[in-house]
Amino acid sequence: MNAADGAAAGRSRRCRMAVALAGLAVGALVMGMVAPPVAAAERWTVRAPDPGGPVADLTYDAVAGTVALSVSRGGTTVLEPSPVGIVTEQANLAAGLRFTGRSDGVVLERYATTVGKRIQRQTPMTEARFGFEGEGGAKLSLVVRVSADGVAYRYILPADYGAVTGEASAFTVPADASAWLARHRRDYENPFLEYTAASAPLADFQVPALFEVDSTYLLLTESALDGSYSGPRLLHEAATGTYRLDVSFWDPQIAVDGPLATPWRVMVVGDLATVTESTMVDDVAPASRLADTSWIRPGNAMWTWLAGGRSAQQSLERQQGFVDYAAARGWPYVVVDAGWYDDLETGERAWTDRVPEFTWMPDLVDYANARGVDIMTWLRFSDFDTAPERAERFALLEQWGVKGVKLDFMDSESQERLRWYDDALADMAEHHLLVNFHGSTVPKGWHRTWPHLMTMEGVHGAEKSSNLTTSHLTALPFTRNQVGSMDYTPMAFQRESRPTSDAHELGLSVVFESGVQNLAGSPEAYDARPEARRFLEQVPTVWDDTRLLAGRPGDHVVMARRSGERWFLGAGTSGAARTLEVALDLPDGLWLVEVVNDGAAGLVRDRQVLNAGEMLSVDVVAEGGFAGLACRWTPQRTTCDSTG
Repeated sequence: MNAADGAAAGRSRRCRMAVALAGLAVGALVMGMVAPPVAAAERWTVRAPDPGGPVADLTYDAVAGTVALSVSRGGTTVLEPSPVGIVTEQANLAAGLRFTGRSDGVVLERYATTVGKRIQRQTPMTEARFGFEGEGGAKLSLVVRVSADGVAYRYILPADYGAVTGEASAFTVPADASAWLARHRRDYENPFLEYTAASAPLADFQVPALFEVDSTYLLLTESALDGSYSGPRLLHEAATGTYRLDVSFWDPQIAVDGPLATPWRVMVVGDLATVTESTMVDDVAPASRLADTSWIRPGNAMWTWLAGGRSAQQSLERQQGFVDYAAARGWPYVVVDAGWYDDLETGERAWTDRVPEFTWMPDLVDYANARGVDIMTWLRFSDFDTAPERAERFALLEQWGVKGVKLDFMDSESQERLRWYDDALADMAEHHLLVNFHGSTVPKGWHRTWPHLMTMEGVHGAEKSSNLTTSHLTALPFTRNQVGSMDYTPMAFQRESRPTSDAHELGLSVVFESGVQNLAGSPEAYDARPEARRFLEQVPTVWDDTRLLAGRPGDHVVMARRSGERWFLGAGTSGAARTLEVALDLPDGLWLVEVVNDGAAGLVRDRQVLNAGEMLSVDVVAEGGFAGLACRWTPQRTTCDSTG
């Protein structure tokens, strides 16, 4: 089954489940806990509501009191039996466990988001809760959820058993499985490289991590991480397919005050289309904490850092020029980046009480607003790391009319820093500020909980001057960007160091999803590429649907995203020139397809009319790709532009 076939099959399964569960109330329908007699070794199964979905099997060794989890789909085992359990100061809940009962039910998550792969979500999941008791009477609930596209589990401790000192959680995949991994780094800014599960170095890796077993993919990640816990890394056991989850890197002991529900350990499972299109990280995350989201407006931003450098961030005149350019393009935002609030005379690198005396930011906001553009600003984490600083300074930004903030250099997933994220997100919502985290962790379902969180960095992105390759870029849609909005900052056409052709770079505006897409090009670079400029004036950042048309991590990707009645296409390749042939997996009917590709003298646009399901064939240059736009064809229609 190719990617397009897999996507269609996955959508068909989702439709069947939506019909079958249309009358089901949102929430869990859980039966009473039942504790049947257990043998020395017992195996329990949890299946997705969709019969074609993944299967989670738990093996309980009553003698050792241990539990292992395995995951399969369609007869292919992607996760071999892997230990689960948690250890605290007062209780070892990883061994010596006595089974006390199981309860089962169904959870239907129905919600809307402000950004992401699709705005409207509906996901049914089977939920099973397994009760255990450890030495001394300590109790543990292992909660397992299985949906059409994955498996997730978490630990619930009903009482305070002291600080968490570790988890037994590990993930063992077949040794010869293909693996796309990035080494752990505090800001998640390392490239994804391809190995086999066993041949990867003896090192620590970040989540998400992607594996492939006989054309079935397994993405390991997490959801619902907050200040009640600490961030993870994966420790590879040399020459094996085992990756142990380590939560002691930032905090040797995780403070606990009362009952505890850990983050979800998420395993997205299926063909590549299923994994890429999955929203499971959000599906198991806490619901939105904001009652009013009417003030939240995603969109494209003219990002002035790579376009103008540090000097431009301190020039009102330069920033006004960027505002004028954004207004002409219809882009709703301009982002003023690092250094704008440093003292212009002394160069002091800190926010001070003198800011209102020397900053020109209110003048820029007024200038931009008069032209239909809003301003976002870069900020140092260190200037907002206390509650009094946040209260005073976010209020000042709101008073000026600033609409969003780019907070940088958090560089930690310690429990203390995660508590800061919790508090800062609440504070920024109070002051109606959109959020872009840089020098940060990666999404953990946070933008479902906090809809004003537009995007996060946590990526080896376009600012990098070394080790930026197209193989990394074509792995990102299936790894880092799979888990949520990603601020890669594409479109820096003026940078000679970028690895992409012009058409590949343009395609990233669709391939990479970000609630606020920070476009990194200069006005001169856009003007030299009128086809790119025209396309970027059309492309949105909010999507009604997302489909993977074709792809292979590290080699190529072709993505289709729908906004209203139009589908935007983005493609990128790594390596030699080739012909990309993909089925046009769109709703039935005739489609006018406009493709922007690399030509001999620059970007060129080609038009063709295709039936849904027909093959779209595009010749691409080395490291190339394309951007496209598809709309319903009529004899009178000559373009898919919004004015066409």
